[in-house]
Amino acid sequence: MFQKVLIANRGEIALRVINACRELGVRTVAVYSEADRNSLHVRFADEAICIGPARASDSYLNVPAVISAAEIANVDAIHPGYGLLSENANFAEVCRASNIKFIGPPPEVTRMMGEKEKARQVMKKANVPILPGSDGVIATEEEAQEWAKKVGFPVILKAKAGGGGRGMRIVRTAEELPNMYHAANTEAANAFGNGELYMEKFIERPRHIEFQVLADEHGNVATLFERECSIQRRHQKLIEEAPSLMVTPKIRAHIDGTLKRCLTDIGYQNAGTVEFLMDEDGQIYFIEMNTRIQVEHPVTEFITGVDLVKAQLRIASGERLDAILPKKLEIRGHSIECRINAEHPQKFTPSAGKITAFNVPGGNGIRVDTAQYAEGVVPPYYDSLIAKLIVHGVDRAEAIARMERALSQFVVQGIETSIPLHQAIFADQGFREGKFDTKFMESFLADKHE
Repeated sequence: MFQKVLIANRGEIALRVINACRELGVRTVAVYSEADRNSLHVRFADEAICIGPARASDSYLNVPAVISAAEIANVDAIHPGYGLLSENANFAEVCRASNIKFIGPPPEVTRMMGEKEKARQVMKKANVPILPGSDGVIATEEEAQEWAKKVGFPVILKAKAGGGGRGMRIVRTAEELPNMYHAANTEAANAFGNGELYMEKFIERPRHIEFQVLADEHGNVATLFERECSIQRRHQKLIEEAPSLMVTPKIRAHIDGTLKRCLTDIGYQNAGTVEFLMDEDGQIYFIEMNTRIQVEHPVTEFITGVDLVKAQLRIASGERLDAILPKKLEIRGHSIECRINAEHPQKFTPSAGKITAFNVPGGNGIRVDTAQYAEGVVPPYYDSLIAKLIVHGVDRAEAIARMERALSQFVVQGIETSIPLHQAIFADQGFREGKFDTKFMESFLADKHE
C-alpha cells in the first residue's frame, strides 16, 4: 500500500478520499485554491499545499502546479476524484512520467474511452448493445443528412470529445439538421477544443442506467450491479438509486458478461462506470463510459458493502480483486442518493455565500457526504454540489420513507439549496411508483409552474 497520496480535488470527494486513506493507514496531501483555504479537506489532510488562485483553471486544473505539489510532498500516488483532472489522459501521462501512480486507468484507455465514437466501436466489437448510428465522425453536413436517413429521425448529434450535455442536439427533421449540425459543432469546439460530431438514434423517453465496474491490474474485471440515474435536469443528475427497478436478472447477467470480456480486452484498470439508455421496450444500449469514480458511488457501496474508494487504492497498489471483493456479490436492499446543490430550488440559479446554520440528518441507514459546515463559505467558482444525502432501506419503500425523513431534518441556512425540490420530487406519485424516465423533470417542473 502507498505511504502517501495526494488528492487532486476539492470538496466532498476530496474528504471522501482522505477518509478512505486514513482507514488504510495512508497519509494524505490536500491541494487547495486560495478560495478553499478554510475547507475541511485542507483541515483533515495530513498536509496541505496551496496551488493557486480561486479559478479552477489557475489551481485545480493547473497540471504543473498539481505535479509540483506532489513532488514537493514526495507522494507515491495521486487520486483525482471525479471531475477536474480525473478523465484527463494527458495528466495521467504526466503522472506516469513523474513516477507517481495515477489512481485510475492507464492514459491510453482513458483516451480511448473519452473519444465517444471510439468507445462505441469498442463496445460494438464486444457485442455490448449500442444505439444505431454513424460508423464514425461525421465530416460534413451532407454526410449528416445521409446518416440521418439511414438511422431514421429523430437522431441526436453528439460531440466526439463531449460530456455534460454540451455539443449535443436532437434533430427531428431533415430541414432542421443543417442549423443543428452547425450549432452542435460550434458548441463542441468552444467547450472541448474539438468540434467533431457523431450521430445516434434518439430514444424519446429513455431510462438512464449505469453499471459500476472494478478491474485490477491482473486482468480481472467485476461488475457491481447497476444504478438508475433517470431523474436529471439538463443532463445533470439529481437523484440516483440502486438497484434499478427496470433491470432484470437476465439483463444484469448479459451486461455483466459482455462488460467483463470487453474491459479485459482493452486492459481496463481501476474503477469505472458504463452508461446505458433503456428504451420503452426494455432494450438497453451503451452510450459512454466514465473512467473514474462517480458522484453517485455511495448507493453502490450501500447495496454491496464494498468501499469503492478503498478498492481503488488497493487496486492501484497491486492487489487482486479476489482479495478486495467478497466471494459472492449480492444486492442488499435499496439505496437512493440526493445531490444537494447550492442553488435556488425553482430558478436553479447558483447560491454562493456564507452558511449560517448547517445540520445534517443521522440515524440508521443514512449517510451524508459533505465538506460544508456552519460558518463555512460556498465559493462561486466551482460546481454547486455541497452535499450528498444517501439512504439505505430493506426495499425501495423504506428507502423513500427514510429519505423523506432525512430531507426534513437537513438544515442549511444562509444560502438557497435544492432540498425543497427534492422533497417535492419524493412526494410525486409517479416517482414513488417508479414511473419515470429522463424526461421526468421536464413534465414535473411544467406541472409545478401551471
